[in-house]
Amino acid sequence: MEGVDEHLVERRIRSELVYEGHFLQVRRDEIRLPSGKTARREHVVHPGAVMIVPMTDDGQLVVERQHRYPLDRVLLELPAGKLDPQETTLHCAQRELREETGYAAREWAYAGCLHNAPAYSNEFIDIWFARGLVAGAQQLDDGEFLDVLTMPEATLFAMAASGELTDAKTMVALLKLQLWRSGAWTPTWQPSE
Repeated sequence: MEGVDEHLVERRIRSELVYEGHFLQVRRDEIRLPSGKTARREHVVHPGAVMIVPMTDDGQLVVERQHRYPLDRVLLELPAGKLDPQETTLHCAQRELREETGYAAREWAYAGCLHNAPAYSNEFIDIWFARGLVAGAQQLDDGEFLDVLTMPEATLFAMAASGELTDAKTMVALLKLQLWRSGAWTPTWQPSE
């Protein structure tokens, strides 16, 4: 319904580029609040990303361990990566799975979109399920270092429950997986392109 949220909407008056990096921008905007007053918003502009839930035929999930510099920690995560210009999220998911893990998948299902930091970033992450995995060789980017392993779904659910697993996108994907397994949601599978 158009206009139903109008009392919540903030409108941009002007925007200033504060920083431009390799693929991120930081902007400072002056906005008009619903009350008519003005305020400032600083936010990160991101090209978007994908994450993949790769499922082996024996019920395991393919996961990665990699160091995350801002946290100075090695995290356990599902495979993910940023979109290249003009790339569809399915193509990105297929490319990232192959590059990071060496696996290709015979079937794919779109599992939704998440906004991991909407208070300060426009980044979206599309979640893709992948099954019918075929092993191959990793094709890591220069400067990319990670370990690939498989784990039972139950182990990952237990790690999320205990707080050992802290990556937000991985936890959201596990929730979507749990919704599928419980029958609350059904993915629509398509063959690989």
